[in-house]
Amino acid sequence: MKKFWETANIRLKIGLIVTFIFVIIGFVFYYIPHVNPFSYNAYPAQLGASAEHWLGTTTMGQDVTWLLIEAIHNSLSIGLIVATIGTVVGVFIGLLAGFSGGATDRVLTVITDTFVVIPSLPILILMTSLMKGSSTVLLMALVLALFAWAWPSRQIRSMALTIKERDFIQTAWFSGEGTVQVVATEILPYALTWSLSNFMNATLAAIASESSLAVLGLSPANLISLGNMIQWARERNAIFGQQWLWIGSPIVATVVLFVGLFLLITGYNDYLSMKRGR
Repeated sequence: MKKFWETANIRLKIGLIVTFIFVIIGFVFYYIPHVNPFSYNAYPAQLGASAEHWLGTTTMGQDVTWLLIEAIHNSLSIGLIVATIGTVVGVFIGLLAGFSGGATDRVLTVITDTFVVIPSLPILILMTSLMKGSSTVLLMALVLALFAWAWPSRQIRSMALTIKERDFIQTAWFSGEGTVQVVATEILPYALTWSLSNFMNATLAAIASESSLAVLGLSPANLISLGNMIQWARERNAIFGQQWLWIGSPIVATVVLFVGLFLLITGYNDYLSMKRGR
């Protein structure tokens, strides 16, 4: 770990620090006992920042600090679930298609390309509308994951087509290993580095998608997320009421999180390039 930190570039270090802070907020502070932040009139309305309410309260008497902590928790959870499903499914299908060939490859490729070219926004709008404003973090993540696996699958298939011609793969075929076994034991280790980079990128994309739907008023109304926090503050005229902490905190948190994840992704890719260069 010490050697990694010494050789890591500045973008990777900053990205790791920022991401770590958000993880601590979303998955450690979140579990500190507190009043349900979604409850109305739990506190006096429109309080300013104080020792008891660090970011004040909303016009509905909600603590902005705990709303923000829960929003970070839910947004990160959605991003991680979507990234996990998209990466695992995409890598498996891509490797299977690339190494199977024949009819299996053609069928999987057609399905993958269909999901790549389908415009996801109208489908997401339709599916969120069918939820009728009520959903859970898991259900929202599954909806977003529906389109998260196709592009990784296509990229991994291209990788598999080049790797399968190598000598060690031919040796595995001749030794009697099946397609799934070859993919899992011989090829997957080569794909893990790329998969980690895709996982981070998919996390960022999923959070951005949910936030975009929320700001458009299309995210489930009972889901506390960074996008919904911005939407709720906008709906209730937080700007005109000069409640800058209410509307500003989720905006700043979203921007900092996106920048942190972006630095983490680009820094990690540069780190890998530097290691390959050695």
